[in-house]
Amino acid sequence: MTFGKKLKNARKEANFSQEQLAEKLSVSRSAIAKWETDKGMPDVQNLKVIAQLLDVSVDYLLDEDEKISFNEIKESINLDDYEKTGKCRGKKDAVVVAKYADADSIIPLIRSKKLNNIEWVIDFVIQPGILQLTDYANDVSAYYLVEKCNKQYLINVTNEFITSSELSNTISSKKFIIGNNRFKEAGYQLI
Repeated sequence: MTFGKKLKNARKEANFSQEQLAEKLSVSRSAIAKWETDKGMPDVQNLKVIAQLLDVSVDYLLDEDEKISFNEIKESINLDDYEKTGKCRGKKDAVVVAKYADADSIIPLIRSKKLNNIEWVIDFVIQPGILQLTDYANDVSAYYLVEKCNKQYLINVTNEFITSSELSNTISSKKFIIGNNRFKEAGYQLI
């Protein structure tokens, strides 16, 4: 689905007319109509405000691959309640194994940020790898690809939460991109 179609659907779901959304953004109604017919795009600031007003993510609006559906569950966890056993290499592995013990497979993933062209040039000029290193330092969560009952889930485990997002498209390769993240299999499997 294109940006324009997603914008139109999200606007209607939020019960906004084109005029009402235009007023909130301080743009003309014709600007909204232009965006909804894919004849133009809002600037970054308006895109952020649109996402907030319509209660959707910027990634959802811009990602035409639609790999993640809206079926997302976030649950609190206490990491200290889990012990690494069997194939688990850490407590976050143990959380996923406990939660998805009946899964067909659990594959740990390595995440890296997908750099845009400007970030890539900055990273290359300043110090190759510095932006990725900064990104790793800011996101110490673990990611997993879980397959259960012919469905796939992208799992994110932090020190406080486990978030499960059902994938709308089947992932069949060892490397894939979702939103601004690149994922690759970690080289071992929990189940």
